[in-house]
Amino acid sequence: MTVKLRLQRYGTKKKPYYRIVAATSTVKRDGQFLDIVGLYHPLVKEGQQVRLEKDKIETWLKKGAQPSDTVKNILSKAGIWKPFAEAKALKDGAKQKRQNEKAKAKRPAK
Repeated sequence: MTVKLRLQRYGTKKKPYYRIVAATSTVKRDGQFLDIVGLYHPLVKEGQQVRLEKDKIETWLKKGAQPSDTVKNILSKAGIWKPFAEAKALKDGAKQKRQNEKAKAKRPAK
């Protein structure tokens, strides 16, 4: 079961605010969650829209949690997502390099 970092809606009609939560992928949008990692208020001023608990978010990302597209954008603006994206790219590049070397080793020499 994968863990996702996603938004959980609160507020009234036409005045939403969201919790950023870690939840399993099979749970409903407003259902049970594992941990609250931040808040997002889209209707307030730009500087006060987001409150994030960086240490909790980093912990969940290190454990393999996948952010939704909206949460990924929020984390990118806050500067939290970039180090994880770079680390993943390096890891994927090294993995691809190993696969290429194995493929070359299996080919018969001409």
